[in-house]
Amino acid sequence: MFKILIYTTLLFSAFSFSQNTIKGKVTANNEVLAFASVYIKELKKGVETNENGLYEFKDIPNGSYTITVSYIGFKPEKKKITLTEDTETTLNLNLIEDSNTLEDVVISGTLKPVSRMETPVPVEVYTTAYLKKNPTSNVFEALQNVNGVRPQLNCNICNTGDIHINGLEGPYTMVTIDGMPIVSALSTVYGLSGIPNSLIDRIEVVKGPASSLYGSEAVGGLINIITKKPLNAPLFSADIFSTSWLENNVDLGWKSTVGKKATTLVGINYYNYNQPIDNNKDNFTDVTLQKRISIFNKWNFDRKNNKEFTIAGRLFYEDRWGGEMQWNKSYRGGSEVYGESIYTKRVELLSKYQLPTTEDMYLSFSVTAHDQNSVYGNTIYLADQKIAFGQYTWDKKLENHNLLLGSAFRYQYYNDNTTATTTAEQTKIYSVFLQDEIKLAEKHHILLGTRYDYNNNHGNIFTPRIAYKWNPTENDVFRINAGTGFRIVNLFTEEHAALTGSRDVIITEYLKPETSYNINFNYLKKIRFENGTFLGFETSAWYTYFNNQIIPDYDTNPNQIIYSNLNGYAQTLGISGNIDLVTPFGLKAILGFTIMQPKNVQNGITTQPVLTEKYSVNWAITYDIPKWFLAIDYTGNLYGPMRLPILGDLDPRPEYSPVWSLQNIQFTYKKFRSFELYGGVKNILNWTPNKSIPFLIARANDPFDEGVEYDTNGNVLATPTNPYALTFDPSYVYAPNQGIRAFLGIRYTIF
Repeated sequence: MFKILIYTTLLFSAFSFSQNTIKGKVTANNEVLAFASVYIKELKKGVETNENGLYEFKDIPNGSYTITVSYIGFKPEKKKITLTEDTETTLNLNLIEDSNTLEDVVISGTLKPVSRMETPVPVEVYTTAYLKKNPTSNVFEALQNVNGVRPQLNCNICNTGDIHINGLEGPYTMVTIDGMPIVSALSTVYGLSGIPNSLIDRIEVVKGPASSLYGSEAVGGLINIITKKPLNAPLFSADIFSTSWLENNVDLGWKSTVGKKATTLVGINYYNYNQPIDNNKDNFTDVTLQKRISIFNKWNFDRKNNKEFTIAGRLFYEDRWGGEMQWNKSYRGGSEVYGESIYTKRVELLSKYQLPTTEDMYLSFSVTAHDQNSVYGNTIYLADQKIAFGQYTWDKKLENHNLLLGSAFRYQYYNDNTTATTTAEQTKIYSVFLQDEIKLAEKHHILLGTRYDYNNNHGNIFTPRIAYKWNPTENDVFRINAGTGFRIVNLFTEEHAALTGSRDVIITEYLKPETSYNINFNYLKKIRFENGTFLGFETSAWYTYFNNQIIPDYDTNPNQIIYSNLNGYAQTLGISGNIDLVTPFGLKAILGFTIMQPKNVQNGITTQPVLTEKYSVNWAITYDIPKWFLAIDYTGNLYGPMRLPILGDLDPRPEYSPVWSLQNIQFTYKKFRSFELYGGVKNILNWTPNKSIPFLIARANDPFDEGVEYDTNGNVLATPTNPYALTFDPSYVYAPNQGIRAFLGIRYTIF
């Protein structure tokens, strides 16, 4: 018995002496990071750092372990260590902010994952960390701080809009979710609301034609919203904020494992604004009232050899209205009180499946259904749109060649109750495309691409592209891109200037598809200084030329919108630049500028396009103070003058907008584990477009034009009660009509 006790004691002592200690410090930007989560995967054991950024694990057995450190707003850091003897191991870890970096992997430029430094096609990346610097309730508003991208409001009353890239209007911008054309036509206006921010991993922006890979609508550029992979998403996240205007937004996201081979991620967005405000005293709501809910669900299935299989879907409903302050739903569609009421219902489904072959092949599809029920005063607009899209891609790597072969089919159904659509429009597009990235030498690559489309309404369409990339050093990239784009005739008949005013829509001829030709020069440079400072610089110069461009003519007759193919040409040329700065003392900045020279030449007469600025500047400056657990974000933009749609020679409103700027400041407190408290002020300059002009909405006192008199030719007459010869029109809009407001929110994340 005594021997057994001795042996047991010796064995226990030997086991005890084989225990190890792991300790260290967690920092970010060379400052300590308090309350960061430190986790040992193999032991399922975790601790958090103290107020000095220190952590410690005791009594760790010998073996190999993966140490993971995570903190809200930073990229998780993983380190593998092996313990073979009794020791005290010091492991210090430094986290990098999850922000816009030049080393991101992107997919939008070539339809396959590639380092941003390696792709021949310039792609800009904006992560959720960047979007959080100015929290918004929807993607449409979030894009206002992206260089060269401008959310454009098209109506002073219903506040709908589209996305401009480098001065080109919304129909020239293609918006996709996970590479699938979910957002188009009707949903370009309404579908960008309600995408839960909690599910967005990043937004990739390609400026210039992308039609050779994405087809129609990608003439001016591409915005690809990439959602999080369920496996990489937090277990639970919540982001809730409210403003002093009583705008309330809730974003929730959570993931769970279903069985042994499926992971699901759910996101819910709810937005409510129900407080009519009329600060400019025109008896119309300054901002549209909205109730919106969106539910997004994404599934990831484990397959043999890590083959990919995901399915995602979204349900969306929105009820918005704007109009006279005394309006309520009992007046909907009537002629007594003017209001614009819009009910939107959307269903979306998309999937990506990697074929079980030795070759790298994928099948993808998306299906959307959009139902629109709108009234503009006593004008009723009912629309139904359905889109089905399927695509096959084969990524084949050969010696010095990287091939991408694909085929696609798109079916679009559209019908509404307007005279512009006498029967339902059904469009079928069959496509094949081929792309070859050729390695000419170690530092020289060329990309050749071509796409052939057959459209059942417009016949054969051919779009080639060519790109060249030169890496003189690992920190320098020169790129040249050239290609063509096309846009099929698909007039968006919900033309607010027609439906919300008295302008008639006139189509003077059979409209031909638009074509564009573009060349883009891009240079990217990154510099790392010895003190830890990082500087990234990127500049682009471009030229785009249009044939058969379809431009709404507001000038020939103030009572009409005339659509025709341009008898001449349109062009835009410009230069843009981005500067990305990260310093070791907590200062980070992203600065951008764009200078453009757009023009339309019609019958030998040159004009500046409506609602197109000649220059813009944007910035996002962050200063972290770790010892105070505080981050300060200062964001903003500035736009040069743009030509506006006035209603004739007597219209007293300026034909050009002034230089204007929206600026915001935010304070984020990060002391608590898993929590972030944030608050600040939006539009700190209290700028609104009604400053220094007589009015925004023409004849707001007579929205049904009961007091308007016309001559025998249908032209508006100037009268004592209508001295400017105007009709009711809310299309004189170029910026949000919402002044200064405070906001306060909270974020909670469980990894």
